[in-house]
Amino acid sequence: MGRHRVVRALSGARRWRAVALLGAGAVALAVLITVLVTGLPGGGPGGPSAQVPSDIGWGFTHTQYSADRGDDTARKAADKLLADDPMPQNQHIMGWGADNPEPRPGVYNFKDLDRRVALMRRTSGTPVLTLCCAPDWMKGGGSRTDWSQKSLEKAPDRAHYKDFAKLAGVIAKRYPDVRYFIVWNEFKGFFDESRNRWNYEGYTELYNLVHAELKKQNKANAVGGPYISLDSHAPGASSNASSLRGPWGSVDQRALDAITYWNDHKAGADFVAVDGSSYTRDDNRLLPDEFGATQKFADATTWLRKATGLPVWWSEWYVEPGDANDDRKGWTEEHRTAVQATAMMRLAAAGAAAAFYWNPQTTTADCPGCLWRSTERKDGGSGLPMLDLLSRFAKYFPPRVVLRTPELTGPGREQVHALATDDTAVVVNTQDRALAVTVDGRDLDLGPYEVRWLP
Repeated sequence: MGRHRVVRALSGARRWRAVALLGAGAVALAVLITVLVTGLPGGGPGGPSAQVPSDIGWGFTHTQYSADRGDDTARKAADKLLADDPMPQNQHIMGWGADNPEPRPGVYNFKDLDRRVALMRRTSGTPVLTLCCAPDWMKGGGSRTDWSQKSLEKAPDRAHYKDFAKLAGVIAKRYPDVRYFIVWNEFKGFFDESRNRWNYEGYTELYNLVHAELKKQNKANAVGGPYISLDSHAPGASSNASSLRGPWGSVDQRALDAITYWNDHKAGADFVAVDGSSYTRDDNRLLPDEFGATQKFADATTWLRKATGLPVWWSEWYVEPGDANDDRKGWTEEHRTAVQATAMMRLAAAGAAAAFYWNPQTTTADCPGCLWRSTERKDGGSGLPMLDLLSRFAKYFPPRVVLRTPELTGPGREQVHALATDDTAVVVNTQDRALAVTVDGRDLDLGPYEVRWLP
């Protein structure tokens, strides 16, 4: 009941995530840039309509285990950690730590979701809810919840789209301070095997019903989708390659078709949400290397802004392929943090309005890439390197800040990435060896994979 499961998206790409069975080197950034990071206005029908801003910046998603449970002292430590540097926090309504919210029609169970929303409130995080997944009775089952991957990832039957929308409205009414809603997760259950493409018509029909219900509850609610995975293929590896490509590969055309259809037929949206990895779907390759592959996030963000005219949200992003069990243990924490920092620099420079780090919490002491030590342990609740990185990006590189590429000189300049505002810079050594570099006239000696913040 309470064990971890690793889920593979229906599109076939691996993802770093824990699903609750209990309810639960290149030069800097290419060319000198000075950009105002902001979402584009979406004019005409279906454009932004919310009274709250959609560019909410850097945050994270709660998974099966989080700071709402565990050792009391550890929970309090994690609470303080999150409250000291508040960020947007995302939670799914079913799974990933939350029990079935409506096990029978009209019978609600919000105990777990209440606890997660309470955590977000007391730590001053901007709360976001992802409206996934659907109760069993909406997808051919009964009142007993089947927590298997096959069942959880099933979309509601079309006959129950309105029931799912109604549930979304009940949730919005229950948490009136929640203003941000993402509709569904990765098109789960919406792949049409007979046509070898996504059933974007069905998803958009569900989305429009949910959108209408959420806006009926409060016109200020910000609603977005389609939260589809932008899987990419290595050059020549697939017939589904698209024109959205780079040295890192090519995004699957079927995902772009789904986004285009949704964008053309949506009733309205305040942001467009996607997820994706920098490695290829076919063989988990990182092209041309793990740092260069992160350029995909910038290229995809630019494409999305132009194609939809909406602020771009990354509901998840991944830079490190998993092993046979989808575990990330192949890199050191220093290596992992350096690649993540580079990916986040790409997202920031391209104008992403929001990005949520998938926090892969476990109950063990060893937790690669986690934000804090597990509160299931008495010594838990303290911050880890990825939280420091994420909170610094939230503080120093929020949306709308003016960014620039610092001047890099010296022998290590080709292996260093850097991004700055007028007040702060971050510098990343992409090599597993020490490097000397001069940043805006300041001489630096960087350790292997070091991420250095400069005033």
